Amino acid sequence: MGLGRYVATRVLLVLPTLFGVTLITFALTYLLPGNPALVKAGPLATPEHIREMERQMGLDRPVPVQYWRYLSGVLRGDFGESATTGRPVLQDFLQRVPATLELTLASMLIAIAVGIPLGVVAAVRRDGPVDHASRLLGVGGVAMPTFWTGLLAVYLFFYHLGVAPPPLGRLSPGVMAPTALTGLYAVDALLTGNARALGSALHQLMLPSLTLGFSVMAPVTRMVRATMLEILESDYIKAAWAAGLPRRTIVYGDALRNCLIPVITLVGVVFGFLMAGNVVVEIVFAWPGIGNYAVTSLLTKDAAPIQGFVLFVAVVYVLINLTVDLVYGVVDPRIRLR
Repeated sequence: MGLGRYVATRVLLVLPTLFGVTLITFALTYLLPGNPALVKAGPLATPEHIREMERQMGLDRPVPVQYWRYLSGVLRGDFGESATTGRPVLQDFLQRVPATLELTLASMLIAIAVGIPLGVVAAVRRDGPVDHASRLLGVGGVAMPTFWTGLLAVYLFFYHLGVAPPPLGRLSPGVMAPTALTGLYAVDALLTGNARALGSALHQLMLPSLTLGFSVMAPVTRMVRATMLEILESDYIKAAWAAGLPRRTIVYGDALRNCLIPVITLVGVVFGFLMAGNVVVEIVFAWPGIGNYAVTSLLTKDAAPIQGFVLFVAVVYVLINLTVDLVYGVVDPRIRLR
């Protein structure tokens, strides 16, 4: 099977999943407490105004008609209008997704750059000081909630030591945003040569990315360590040692390559989780991402942004699973797209 046909088959297989997601997101309109028309009209609206708002929003029509209206709007890129901001939900998302993506990528980079080498060294030097430190780090990273880690980081590095900026968003006060190219402030500032914006963006990104990176690094390290220990005890690795192959070739060429299969799955799942689940960190550091936007919409009972958020998260997970399947064929020579 060719790559194009394989991708097309995978896309067709996820269409029923996306259809089910649209049903769930549509049902949120009825499951959430309160009347969406009342939220949009305001608490001082008269009953006549509320009924008129219900008519404009199509809430007075039969449920199948409402669902078809919602589904057709989604296919056109119309996710409704936010009662909180007064703007289309898609416009709000396009403004906030780059902030969440930047935080997610920085956190994943920290977790992978530290977690994978630490797991490899812990497995190779089993029961040594590095191994004990990695296990302690793994337990601590999983056990400590991110809101506590974030608040502790703010207290220690901002309030006590004064080396971190105040948690006030993506840029320091008074610093203009760089020319928008990708929406990622650090990347845009680097591409446009805006040194002041680059320094401010990296400075503001430091604490939230370290907080998320620490929580994600723990399971990555534990997965790499456990997988490497299993692979290092396999027969073909023992044969490689007996053949006198270089230590670097055996550990980083043979063992680590086979170790990456479960790690890729974990990294994919973690990436989707961070895109959807870093709500607490965004709130602690006043990060203007989609998680912060979703919580604000939930507190104000704003249905359209919540529907859009759930749909966005589902699509992200579908795309990540597809990407993981394709990467398997590159990393594992036993997997071929036929």
